[in-house]
Amino acid sequence: MPGAHLPSDRVIIRPLLPALLLTLASTQLATAQDGGPERRRRHYDGNARPYYRGPVRLTLGGGVGLYSGDLTSGLSEQLVGPSFSAGLLYKVRPHWLVGGEFSYVQLGAKDQLPERNLAFRTKAGSGVVLFRFEPLRDEGAFADPRKPAALIKPYLKAGVGFLLYSPKAYNGTLRPDDNTTFLPSERNDYPAMALVAPVGLGLTLRLTPKLNASIEGSYSFISTDQLDDISPAGGRSTSDRNDGYGQVELKLEYAPWRR
Repeated sequence: MPGAHLPSDRVIIRPLLPALLLTLASTQLATAQDGGPERRRRHYDGNARPYYRGPVRLTLGGGVGLYSGDLTSGLSEQLVGPSFSAGLLYKVRPHWLVGGEFSYVQLGAKDQLPERNLAFRTKAGSGVVLFRFEPLRDEGAFADPRKPAALIKPYLKAGVGFLLYSPKAYNGTLRPDDNTTFLPSERNDYPAMALVAPVGLGLTLRLTPKLNASIEGSYSFISTDQLDDISPAGGRSTSDRNDGYGQVELKLEYAPWRR
């Protein structure tokens, strides 16, 4: 996918600013709607059970990033990097939440084919809108709970958004350092932009009425084969399948305006 030319790393966040502003505006709107039970509108599900929308939950996560592409899809060749995320979630009805998330991940791997002796490092940031589905019934989601709120809840998530990535390829089997000589880039417009579609699953533990902890694993499908700067375009690979990456994170979810 052709990428827009970006003159410096400092402008990597600019394409994500509209999504950030939309996220902030949504937060303010949701906060106003959740001002208190006397001002909140009741909604009803298919069984005439009443529920309130919200509250807004702020999310913060950290973990590791894992690569899948031309060099390898296995674990033994990974040069594992850090993964961080921040976002928000908003319940629209029992079982269903919508939200947005920004994440940063550093990926790397060495070649599964020793004769090629290739390796790479990529720094990438993404902004996505997402849906989350919680399949199990949680009485805490209703305005007239008949049981205590669920302590543990599994969930599925899916989203779509944009990815900005800046890869560097080199010869070797170790992580790059100050003495590493990187190969010429396959394209001259890094950091480049691609579409990204993450899917994942997780498990949430309720710590307090306002605070949850989750463990989450996700995989992101992307619309480029150059996440690693290794593709048929540069003659470094014969595979034209798009790359992808996974993230495994521990997350905190905090609802500051929950009553």
